[in-house]
Amino acid sequence: MATGKYNSIMRHVPNALTIGRLVMTVVFLVMIVMAGRMDEPKPSGFLLVVFVLFVVAGLTDIVDGYIARKFEATSKLGRILDPLADKFLVCGSFVCFAIAGHPIFGNFDWSPLTVSLIGWSTAIIIVAREATVTVRRQLAESRGIPFGAIASGKIKMFLQSFGIGTVLIGWAYVSREWGDWFTLVTYILMVSATVISGIESIRRPIK
Repeated sequence: MATGKYNSIMRHVPNALTIGRLVMTVVFLVMIVMAGRMDEPKPSGFLLVVFVLFVVAGLTDIVDGYIARKFEATSKLGRILDPLADKFLVCGSFVCFAIAGHPIFGNFDWSPLTVSLIGWSTAIIIVAREATVTVRRQLAESRGIPFGAIASGKIKMFLQSFGIGTVLIGWAYVSREWGDWFTLVTYILMVSATVISGIESIRRPIK
């Protein structure tokens, strides 16, 4: 009986973690925008909290997936919310970085317009890719066609997560130009992987 109750409880944990990740993501995104509006150019302590929140949100994604598989706790709600939470976290991060603007590349002698173009073009590409692939995945799966993650998509996800961490740590602690160059190169690799994975996904059959 005790084991049955334990398993019953654990089956609700993945959805609870996913909802918790959505809440943490909202707080995380608001804090990014707040950091960009602070008078202090590098609010290190505040951004460290933001970074920790990002890491915790990412860990909940790993944990809820493990629990869902172990206890066979997958549900229709979970299949909808889990990828939604991931995309909200990633897409929202780069939109908020674009809103924050100049502090992200503050060590370059670039105009706010240049920084804004980089930030918003990156955000638009990422959001457009995720929206397009999500629609195609839903269409494919509604027709019984498998549309799981492919290698380029996993690389893309890694680079996007790495990019978010790079921006936060560089913004908080790096005061030299090489830090901005590192962030810029990360952005280039990340956008390239996003475009390539998007093209590969578009080419996949959904009929």
